[in-house]
Amino acid sequence: MERVVATKEALGLIEKLKEKHGPLLFHQSGGCCDGSSPMCFPESDFIIGDSDVLLGKIGEVPFYMNKKQYEYWKHTQLIIDVVEGRGGMFSLEGPEGVRFLTRSKILPS
Repeated sequence: MERVVATKEALGLIEKLKEKHGPLLFHQSGGCCDGSSPMCFPESDFIIGDSDVLLGKIGEVPFYMNKKQYEYWKHTQLIIDVVEGRGGMFSLEGPEGVRFLTRSKILPS
């Protein structure tokens, strides 16, 4: 089973953002300033480090999470969706009036 998937609405927004900004990447925020939100960045604006885990791709866009946070989420599948409202202030979807949202479900053992 895939570790990260996206709804049809999220995939549509990803395509729109790729047209505007070029190659993208996602990083699941671990809290702090923007809560625990999936953050979408231009690929060249975010440096992936040794402490990040690639969970998979959604809409051909890589999706990462910090290793420490992954330990809490490793038994779940992340489902990336879109809802109205403001999300993380640095995430690309903000000006669109919507935000990415992570839902999850427990993976079978």
